[in-house]
Amino acid sequence: MRPPRGLPANIEDNGRVELARAFDTPADKRRYVRRLFGTIATRYDFITRFLSFGLDQGWKSRLVEATGASAGSRALDLACGTGDIAQRLAARGAAVTGLDITPAMLRLARAKPGCADVHWVAGDMTSLPLPDGSVDVVTTGYGLRNVPDLPVALSEVYRVLETGGCLASLDFNRPRSTVVRRLYLAYLTLIGSVLGWTLHRDPDTYRYIPASLERYPGAAGVAGLMEDAGFTDVRVVPILGGLMAIHLAAKGPIAGARERDGARG
Repeated sequence: MRPPRGLPANIEDNGRVELARAFDTPADKRRYVRRLFGTIATRYDFITRFLSFGLDQGWKSRLVEATGASAGSRALDLACGTGDIAQRLAARGAAVTGLDITPAMLRLARAKPGCADVHWVAGDMTSLPLPDGSVDVVTTGYGLRNVPDLPVALSEVYRVLETGGCLASLDFNRPRSTVVRRLYLAYLTLIGSVLGWTLHRDPDTYRYIPASLERYPGAAGVAGLMEDAGFTDVRVVPILGGLMAIHLAAKGPIAGARERDGARG
């Protein structure tokens, strides 16, 4: 599986969008996310480790194990970033394609150990450059929250998955409790402001995380959107006391390798 390389015309950066306007339209969010992740690419691994208290590596391993990916599996890692999940899929013998909207992320991913056989492609999750039913496994880490149009992206994932295929997603959750949610968002805003100013002289840089969470439907909402897109056996696995979540979903009949929940706990 070798999707075409190069950045599609519909994700070219056509001007700067500020955080206050980043969510006005899908096009604004697409431009903002691409510029943001280009800015933070070299700091991305540090930030994910810092904000997860160093636990993100274990979460990503659980995510990949839950897919049942193995030698012969065709895997697509969306919003692949610097390649952590793609790297783990490749280590299990899967034929892996890593897709990201930000070329700077892909350059870093290509240089990561264990990623030499991964095929990297710059692309948009709402318009995947793959044929129908061409992969067995789709993964994404922190991708669904950042996509400009979540229902369209889920529809695209469903399209490229073969019947019996698995979708697995790791992302922040939006706590249902109003008090917990406000405290959580306030913490992320404060930490994000400090990190943004310290690392980039721009406090808005990591304020994007709580801003995106305010507009994110949360784990239960995402599960509902997955079902609306046609997925079955949709499961939510709470992580870090429910502040994070893993979503698992199948297209059609559940493959035997995925009936054991590798992410339970």
